[in-house]
Amino acid sequence: PNNGSRNPNNRSAAMQPQASTRGDMLRTRAQEKSVRENNISAAKAVADAVRTSLGPKGMDKMIAGKSGSVMITNDGATILQQMEVAHPAAKMLVDLAKSQDTEAGDGTTSVTVLCGALLDAAQKLLEKGIHPTLISEAFVMANDKAIEFMQDMSEPVDLADRDQLIKVASTSLNSKVVSQNASILAPLAVDAMLRIIDPAKHSFVDLRDIAVVKKIGGTIDDTELIDGLVFNQKVVKVAGGPTRVPNAKIGLIQFCLSPPKTDIEQNVVVSDYAQMDRILKEERKYILDMCKKIQKTGCNVLLIQKSILRDAVTELSLHFLAKMKILVVNDVERDDIEFICKTVGCLPAASIESFTAEKLGKADMVAEEATPDSKIVRVTGVPNPGKTVSIFVRASNRMVLDEADRSIHDALCVLRCLVKKQFLTPGGGAPEAEVSFRLAHWANELKGTQAYCVKQYAQALEVVPYTLAENAGLNAINIVTELRNRHAAGEKSAGINVRKGGITDIREENVIVPLLVYSSAISLATECVRMILKIDDIVGTR
Repeated sequence: PNNGSRNPNNRSAAMQPQASTRGDMLRTRAQEKSVRENNISAAKAVADAVRTSLGPKGMDKMIAGKSGSVMITNDGATILQQMEVAHPAAKMLVDLAKSQDTEAGDGTTSVTVLCGALLDAAQKLLEKGIHPTLISEAFVMANDKAIEFMQDMSEPVDLADRDQLIKVASTSLNSKVVSQNASILAPLAVDAMLRIIDPAKHSFVDLRDIAVVKKIGGTIDDTELIDGLVFNQKVVKVAGGPTRVPNAKIGLIQFCLSPPKTDIEQNVVVSDYAQMDRILKEERKYILDMCKKIQKTGCNVLLIQKSILRDAVTELSLHFLAKMKILVVNDVERDDIEFICKTVGCLPAASIESFTAEKLGKADMVAEEATPDSKIVRVTGVPNPGKTVSIFVRASNRMVLDEADRSIHDALCVLRCLVKKQFLTPGGGAPEAEVSFRLAHWANELKGTQAYCVKQYAQALEVVPYTLAENAGLNAINIVTELRNRHAAGEKSAGINVRKGGITDIREENVIVPLLVYSSAISLATECVRMILKIDDIVGTR
């Protein structure tokens, strides 16, 4: 009879639904269980979707957009971002891959696969009746220990050692679609990075200082590194305009060389021809004045920012500029302005009054070059090389081009990781196998459920070598067993050699990865699993 609703003093109790009988309590528990199971299975489904694209022999995914666009990639983060995910727990995996992409740049597929395996382990533990909080705490301990073990097996790297850096970049590129061209792209990425940092002083690389310019035509072998700028556009010219300018003085303007327009739709009614003549004369005079002011500063190359509101240049202004022998490039993207300023040392001018000689940048040569399908503008001989650098990527079709761009980005990110944390670990499933073996060993010293949870965690880490072997068409169980034996015998860098189809010392194969890629992958995956375990109910909002 002591029901919350009957007893007036117990009003707050009436607000909360009471589990009056043991049956209700069991029911809520069963509900929690089903929510957890749903979440885990949804997240595992996402992890399985990218599992096949792990490693150098991984398959690629073809992503078809609603508008009919097609994309081919095996970069985990890209696949998950494009994927249509409805389940809220599965969305957490998408964010997980994204955060691995921003933190390390590589290992996005591994982090998703690891998370799936850890969830699987957690599910087994839950079925045994272990409380989610206990599992979560044990996983945190295991995670800290795992990172410690990884630190033990890694070795410091010298950033001045170019060959070592190229090996690291090649390892990252080997699992991409463009792996055949790794021998060209890896040195490019390393050189680009070494140009913009001083290895002795820097601990951070700003990837915005490396511009990747894409152009269809040619093959990936034509990709090159340029100290300076490349514009995808051709020179805007009318008859007689220059196409190459030595000793260029470069001006960057953010206003339009065209007659002014009002902001509203307007009609001007002209009643006789004399007035019409005056309008045209005024227009000519206005544009000529602007062009003369530009010429006065000594500028001979003009970059014009893209304008949405009206034409950036008119036939008339181009005609005047051509007579003054000024080379014009228009439609410069707004995002590129900062990069251009940094490279040639110019300052953008927002109005003709503020366009002065001090704002001009310098370069030895600005020239238009013909490429197989169109023209590009190349700016070379910039005053302070070493602040920025451009990578000019070429490929035969749009898909290869985009994939090359993503792969170069990944290679640069891997190098950035090395600068952040200067340690290298062997790749090829070696760190996972080593950590798994040592964790299982360490678990024997623990007591009770914790030991059990840590053992499951250790087993889950073996999913990476297992998947690597599976994707390469090897007998996964035999390979992983042999790998375990090798690590138990104390071979720290024994890993799966996908090319020879067996287990070898992976360091000799030059498969090396920055420590940050692995340590961040394990930490992020563990964190994501803990998040999913903590959720016991999903509530929709209105």
